[in-house]
This record gives sequence, C-alpha cells and structure tokens, in this order.
Amino acid sequence: MTDMAGVSTGLRLPHEEDGESVTVRSAEANRIIIGEIIEVAGWARVRMDPEVLAVLADHADPSMAISGQVGSQIKMKIGAIWVMASIRALARLEDGAISATVDFLGEGDEERLTGRIYGFRRGVTRFPMPGCKVYPVSSADMKEMYAAEARPNIEVGTVYPTRDVRGALFIDAMLGKHFALLGSTGTGKSTSAALILHRICDMAPEGHIVMIDPHGEYAAAFRTNGAIFDVGNLAMPYWLMNFEEHCEVLLTSYGDNRQTDADILAKCLLAARAKSRAAEGISKLTVDSPIPYLLSDLTGIITAEMGKLDKATDSAPYMRLKTKIDELRNDPRYSFMFSGMLVADTMADFLGRIFRLPGAGKPISIIDVSGVPSDITSVVVAVLSRMVFDYAIWSRDEPHRPILLVCEEAHRYIPSDHVGNGQAVRKILERIAKEGRKYGVSLGLVTQRPSDLAEGVLSQCGTIIAMRLNNERDQSFVKAAMPEGARGFLDTIPALRNREAIICGEGVAIPIRVSFDALEERKRPASNDPLFSELWTQAGGEEEILNRVIRRWRSQGR
Repeated sequence: MTDMAGVSTGLRLPHEEDGESVTVRSAEANRIIIGEIIEVAGWARVRMDPEVLAVLADHADPSMAISGQVGSQIKMKIGAIWVMASIRALARLEDGAISATVDFLGEGDEERLTGRIYGFRRGVTRFPMPGCKVYPVSSADMKEMYAAEARPNIEVGTVYPTRDVRGALFIDAMLGKHFALLGSTGTGKSTSAALILHRICDMAPEGHIVMIDPHGEYAAAFRTNGAIFDVGNLAMPYWLMNFEEHCEVLLTSYGDNRQTDADILAKCLLAARAKSRAAEGISKLTVDSPIPYLLSDLTGIITAEMGKLDKATDSAPYMRLKTKIDELRNDPRYSFMFSGMLVADTMADFLGRIFRLPGAGKPISIIDVSGVPSDITSVVVAVLSRMVFDYAIWSRDEPHRPILLVCEEAHRYIPSDHVGNGQAVRKILERIAKEGRKYGVSLGLVTQRPSDLAEGVLSQCGTIIAMRLNNERDQSFVKAAMPEGARGFLDTIPALRNREAIICGEGVAIPIRVSFDALEERKRPASNDPLFSELWTQAGGEEEILNRVIRRWRSQGR
C-alpha cells in the first residue's frame, strides 16, 4: 500500500497478537503514514487517507484500529522528537480525503535504535510544518504517554482503547489543587468515587479524609477501612457553631425582624460563652469562638434581657429565640447536636475522631447526614467543613496533617443561586475551593449537576473526572471549566459508557479516557437502582414490613 505521496507505508496488519515485542509494534506504527499536515496554528489540520484508515480498522492493536476517529491520537516526527495530538473533529474533502482538526497534547523523544518514544511530557516546544507526515499511535506509544513516571500515583482503570495500558492519577497534583467527579445518575459515579477513595486509603493508611455522605451510601463501602458516623454516634456539640451558623439554626424571622433577632442573639451568645470556664484567660473572646456554653445559660440570659424591657410589646424577638432553643432541646431528632450531654469541652476528642488523628488504620471518616433533619443539614455540613478549614489555619506551625474533604451531591451545598438558606456552607466551601490548598485542605466535589454549582467553583478544581453527562447544559458547563483544550476528548462525554470517564488536568500527564476498574462487591456503595421487573414479582410479608417501617418512622430511628 502507498501513502498519498506515493511513498510505501510498509503496512502489515496482524489480525492476532503474534508475540511481537513492544519495540516491533512501535517500529511498525512509525512506518505507517496515514496523512500529512496541511495547516498549523495553535492547533493543526490534517489531510488523511481513508484507504489507509480502512485497512488499519482491522489491526490487532486497538489503539491503531481506531486511528483517524474523533478522540483518537496521532503523532508526527519533528527532528528527533515525536509530537502527539488528539483528533477533535472530522470532515470529508471534495476529493474523498478526510480533513481532521487536531489539538496538540505533548511530545517525547525518540530512541534511535528502536524508534520507541520515551520521556513524554505535556506541551509542545516544536510545531510541525505543513507537509509533515502523520502516523498512527500504537498501544506501546500510549504506554509511554500515560506512564506514571516516578511520581506517587494510584491506578484507577485502563486507558481507552487499549487492553493493558493503565490509567493513573498523580495523587499529590490531584489533591493539591482539588478535584471534581461529575456524572449523571446511573453512570457509576458513586462506585467510581468509592474506587478512587479506596485506592487513596490503600496508598495512605495514615491519611485524613472526611466524606460528607447525604444518602447513606458509602457506609457499606468503608466498614473495614473507615470510621462511620451518623446521627447515632456523631455527637457534634452545638457550641462549635459560629455566629452565622447559630443564626441559620435559631432565627425564624425575615427582613428587618431578622436583623433585630440577630443583634439580640449576638449579645446573649457572647455573654453565654463568657460564663464558661474555658473562656477564662481568653482576652479576644467573640461570638465565633468555639467555647462551650450551656443552652440553659443562653435562655436564662435571653430571659434576663427581656426582663429589662420597658414595654412588653418589645419582647417578641426574645420569645422567638427562646421558643426555638426550647424546641431544639426537646426534639429527639436534634439530640445528636443539642443534647445536654454535649456541654463538656470535647473539641479535641471530636476533631480527633472526625479527622482521623491518629488514623488507626482507618484513614477515612464517612459522615452520613441522611438522618439529619433537613432544616439543619446544611448547617451540619457547614460546621464540619469549617472545622476542617479552621483546623488547617490554626495548625500551620505544627507538623503538617493535610485533610481531604469530599462532598457528595456538592450542588446542594454550593448552589449557583445566592438566595435561600445554606449560605454558611456555601461560603465555607467556596473559600476552601479558593484558598484551601494554601493551608493543606483538599476539596473533592462529586455531583450529577455541575451546571447547578456556584460559578467559579468548578474552575478551581485542577483535576476534572467527567463521566457521561446527559444534560446538554451540564456538558457545556464542564467543557468551559475543563483545564485542557483537548476538545476531541470532551466531545465524547455524551457517548461514554458506564464506568468510563474523561480525566483532564493536573492529576494526569495529558487528558485520558479511562475505563474504571471493577470494585469488589464488599467495597461498593449501596447505590444500586431497584430492579422493578424482579422486585414486582415478589410478594408476602407486607404487614410485617409496614409495622417495622412505621415503628422506625415514628421513633425517627433506623
């Protein structure tokens, strides 16, 4: 077979693996010319021979078999350097040839004797000239491109379309600049999140990971190597809340009345904190200081302030506060936070348990907030997130203990609109996204609706792991936020299979499409969809089911 210029390509296509070495396969790819460069800018346009591509489609090497397709890679030689590029778009020319728009990915050096590529790095220092020949990329080439080098990494799957090239995430780069895992419901997002966290835990058994789990899915996945917390054992002291979080929980009014109530609460809360023995010797005590105080002291101070009023008509703000505090103290649903048992100064014990200090071989804390009353869920997440950030700030002069905060269903807590409740959690998560890496706090966002996230948060994530997104608005949002310009990868997001992802950014050498490894059953989150066709054929025991459910429902227990 000849190329477009009439030069022999030396094309030989084995249909079965015949024991060739990596070197031979690399050399073969270096002889097959599939086209030439016809235009160069920050990108390039390539003219490809459809006949050569048609023959390559039967190649035993899957990487070479997809040559010329959108999302596949090509290479070109400039001196002793091989430049790699990704195909973004295709068009048919009038003479039957194929025009491809390509984005440059990186370059590697050529080993003179074998033609093998080595020392691959991101970015291009030398651009090709028009007329430069274009070659397919083999699996051996991709193994060099995606080699994890000597940097600490975790392997999470197999690079598409190869059978044995492993996809790895550089752990320091990924965690140092935050990451986001995005994917529509049913794409394997929860299982993929569990896989990544399991691999991190295996690599760092003395790590410090806190995961906010809004649906109670991940407890089943981390029972053996994680600490599981829910409303039954979380025991989060109410006095850890700062003033803004107190306002979200205790204030029930709106408009001018809300500001009046807030002023009263600030005065009474500061007085209640000041009565604590832990406040002795603290010269700069504020309403935000995490000093233990008694709820009875707070209500007593509110009552005393109310008694100083001249007119009874002015007592409404005090009564609103007192009524709300009494409601929280007496409602068993809030006992995990507002119990009278949580008055003691247990801050060190609480932070040690939640942040895994020490880890004791269980480096991850799963915070199951599914049983938390919905009206204070955002406050609970805000307190936990702020504790992570504040601890990092005040421990800067201590031996470093970086913390990873993973937030599932992140669009709930960092919504794109600025109205409604939950502003405290939104503010702290946005601050962690912007400033966390300076203090050793890493943020991992997991969401099915990236377009509902606050503007700018996704762009703060240095590594983006995008699974299939069915919504066109979500797709556009992710493409705009991607830190790489490899459009050939990004345009395949709607066509990804389950448990497949495009990974771009700091955590990988160049953008990759990866098929995630299967996770053992015992390590998977409890997120499987119900099988209606099977479950609706079963009957019996409905009365006992109803009685048990109603009993748990009424007692607010599980």
